[in-house]
Formats: sequence, structure tokens, C-alpha cells
Amino acid sequence: MTIKEAILKSLEDKKSLMTHWDILKDIQKNNYYDFTSAKTPESTISAQLGDFIRKDDSRISRLKREKNSYGYYLTKYKDELTLNNNSEYTKTIVTNNYYERDLHPLLSSYLNSKNIFAKTIFHEASNRKDSNQKWIHPDMIGIEFLSLKTEVTQQFLKALNITDTFKMTSYELKREIQTDHELKKSYFQAVSNSSWANYGYLVAFEIERSLFEEMERLNQSFGIGIIELKANPFESKILFPSKYRELDFKTIDKLSNLNNDFKKFIAYIEEIITSKGKNHKRAKKEFELDFCDKSLDNDTEIEVYCKEKNIPFNNDD
Repeated sequence: MTIKEAILKSLEDKKSLMTHWDILKDIQKNNYYDFTSAKTPESTISAQLGDFIRKDDSRISRLKREKNSYGYYLTKYKDELTLNNNSEYTKTIVTNNYYERDLHPLLSSYLNSKNIFAKTIFHEASNRKDSNQKWIHPDMIGIEFLSLKTEVTQQFLKALNITDTFKMTSYELKREIQTDHELKKSYFQAVSNSSWANYGYLVAFEIERSLFEEMERLNQSFGIGIIELKANPFESKILFPSKYRELDFKTIDKLSNLNNDFKKFIAYIEEIITSKGKNHKRAKKEFELDFCDKSLDNDTEIEVYCKEKNIPFNNDD
């Protein structure tokens, strides 16, 4: 019996909602599968369940639990499941029919609340002549300007070291990270995409809690931070902070040549930090209001947007 057959057999036996831990215990109890060669059987089960869902396997469905994990069941028993007295589960089947880019306004709203102005980088608009640039584009970039009271102080600091007037951040955004494989792939994509920036973050909307220890290890080793994005973006959390690095101007130049969105972003920054008086205020206002991504301003607007895009609005802890 394969591991997937064992999972299906366990769900068939119980005919109920089961977590990956429940399924593991049932498989071990009934000796459906030998986990001798598996270092972390619970992660193996979680990964296989995630594979069922990602491939839209019609045999298995899942419901979201209150603590941001899932209960799985055989689809054919859907009508037999009783959820009315089980507050641990939501009563709406979790669907993943929203797009990764639908999450960008949520991330932009979260960043704006921290006075960081963000811009989506459209990879498809890049120059495709160089085929070796798969993991060079960030999904979003953000900038935080140092707030100083007087123009004299601002100009003095710029004269000393112009890079100290702002901090730039790169963001790699994913819908979900449910397995160790997904974590590694996404994390090192973020490492590659953020090599140019002061800070780099991997951002995900749904994160499997059992991966936190490995996330911490990767963060300590490579310095890329991790943000858990919430449907209410103002409740998003920095799980692990990013480590500061100096800007890599060679890579910034390379990205500017590849992508016009990135080039315009850099051009705006140059104008903002070098202009004075009315020109400075005009450039900053144009950058923030006309060029950067729009944000969602209030809870009602956020909830309406999530419903329109089929983004689960109950992904909070």
C-alpha cells in the first residue's frame, strides 16, 4: 500500500474530519504503511495531503480549523458530515480559487500602515532576452523614507550618505506554504530575489505551523524574514525579522534594465531624495498616490475585496 493509498484508507475507515495527526495515528495503529524510513512521519502525511489539494484530486476535500490548520475528509462523504455542533471547524469548504497577485493589495495595505510604500513588479513586462533571470524579480518592492523634521537636516544627511535617507525591501509573496518542500523552494526564491535590497521577506497567506522551527533555522542562516499575511492585513505578523544588508547597486542596475516598473521606482526615489522644497513635495506625492500600489483603507473595504476575490476571510488564529 502506498502512502496515498494509506491516507485514503484511513479516511474511508473514519468517514469524518481528520487532521494530519489523526490520519498518521490511524495509519500507524492499523499498520497501513511503514514509516521506518521517514524521519518526520507527520510532515510526510501533511505533504501528501497538500499534494492531493494542490492537484485538485477530487477524492479529498478539506475544511479550515480555527487554529489555521485543516481537517480532511473523503469528498463522497461530504453530505454525511455534521458540523453544526463542531465549532472547531468553519462551515465553509476552503477553496484556493484566488490568485497570488490578488494578495498584493493586502500586503500593500499592511506595509502602508507601517509607512512603507510598495509597488508590484510585473514580471511579464520584463525584457525576456536574458533567459537566466528566473529568480531575480521580486513580487513587490517597498521603500521607507527616514522621517526628519527639517529640510536642513535632511540635506545634511544626504550629503553624508545618501543611502541612509531610505531603506528598500524586497517581498516574495506566496498563497500558502504547507510543506517543507514548499518552504525551501519559496525561501530560496526570496533569497535570490532580494539580493539587491536592504531587507528581504518571504510573505505567505497560509502557513503550516509545524514548519516554524525550520523557518527559524533558515532565517538565522540566511537572514530573509518571514511575514504571515492576514485577510485583515493590519493583523499581519512578522514571524521572523529580516537582517539588514547594504544595497547591491549592480543588481539594482540589472533589474532596472530588465523591468520598466523597477526602473521607474528607482527613478522616483532618485528624484525624491535629491529634490528640494516644492519639487520634493510634488515628487513624493506623485510617487505615493499615482505610482505605488493602492491600499485598502478600512475593514469594510477589505472584507468586500476578499469576498470578491474568494480570499478566505477567516485565516486568523
